[in-house]
Amino acid sequence: MSSPSITPSTARRHARVRRQHGNELAQDYVEAVADRLEEEGEVRVADLQKVFGVSHVTVIRTLQRLEQADLVFREKGGGVCLTETGAEMASQAAERHRLMRELLMHIGVSEGTADADAEGMEHHLSKETMEAVRIFLEKCHCPNPAPAE
Repeated sequence: MSSPSITPSTARRHARVRRQHGNELAQDYVEAVADRLEEEGEVRVADLQKVFGVSHVTVIRTLQRLEQADLVFREKGGGVCLTETGAEMASQAAERHRLMRELLMHIGVSEGTADADAEGMEHHLSKETMEAVRIFLEKCHCPNPAPAE
């Protein structure tokens, strides 16, 4: 079997995937912070340790990187909050997750598996793909298709 030719579009595609991988952790953290803020009204390092199953040091280092990227900030009492940019990222990640979960369930994937699989898929979808999924779900009269952004 012959291998496909390598073109500039192949390199661009791989560069996009690398960027997406680099953003996954940030998206997961801001989404977790947003969820916890909505549920409990505050977020502490210990909460994020539980969510991600990592050490205190790992959470602190990740939060420092997210602060440098202007996605989160720490309150004097130790609470973690989202910046406007972080809140927007969290909202978009949650919407992509919801859309993918709905699509997977629509095609027969169980709720638990759809939720787990959507967690990985949500980080690698273009706006074009997300819009196509939203339109598909809308046309098939699935519940809660995402609004266009």
